[in-house]
Amino acid sequence: MLNGEQAVLWATVLILPLSATVSHAESEEELAKKLANPVAALISVPFEYKYDQNLGPNGEGTQRTLVVKPVIPFSLNDDWNLITRTIIPYVWLDDVTPGNSSNGFGDIQASFFFSPKKPTSSGVTWGVGPILQIPTSSSNGLGRNEWGAGITGLALKQNGPWTIGLLGSHTWDIAGADTDQSDTFVQPFLNYTTPDAWTFVLNTESTYDWEADDWSVPINANVRKLVTLGDQRVSFTVGVRNWVKSSENGPDGWGLTLGATLLFPK
Repeated sequence: MLNGEQAVLWATVLILPLSATVSHAESEEELAKKLANPVAALISVPFEYKYDQNLGPNGEGTQRTLVVKPVIPFSLNDDWNLITRTIIPYVWLDDVTPGNSSNGFGDIQASFFFSPKKPTSSGVTWGVGPILQIPTSSSNGLGRNEWGAGITGLALKQNGPWTIGLLGSHTWDIAGADTDQSDTFVQPFLNYTTPDAWTFVLNTESTYDWEADDWSVPINANVRKLVTLGDQRVSFTVGVRNWVKSSENGPDGWGLTLGATLLFPK
């Protein structure tokens, strides 16, 4: 298994290609629309802070998660891109087990989308590829700490200010894991972007655990604003979510999301 220091090394290696030169050829509105497309050919580094509550057997625990999610596109040829999307979480748990606290890295997830550079004749953008779960959890309770792999895919359509789509994945345990894993993730999303680069986002991040026969379903409502700070394009996010269904000892009620995404357009 990988320890916390190795997880940091993974994160560094994955983010190193981001030494791109910033260009202002695209408007803030155009970049905001690209940001609504998970397989856009746009280098970005989102930082996301999530707060959830009412965890644990007594319903008094809290969870804070800082997630770094670098997105790096690669041009394979005239027709295809490879888009890498990596999720690197650091988690703080307080009173989830009554009287105890812990913090550390969770498991890293890396997705690889093979996506056509042009939409279909009906305007649909899509991508599909493998997903890899890397066992970087610092301790029990912060992640499965086991290798996993599966398939991920998405399809979306952009029409004027609107973006509507569906992102999904399924992950199984591999490499002789101690416990069975079979998880399906489904994220339908709807975005509306204004001419002055405000984006209003509605989505769910639903997970179904086939082994436990259990759903986790938060509904998220976020607002994003893309701005230019000096030479750097940044998108700021604030949002709330409500857990309409949660696993045993999981979060309940309302949660908070804050974020900032660094953009590196070519």
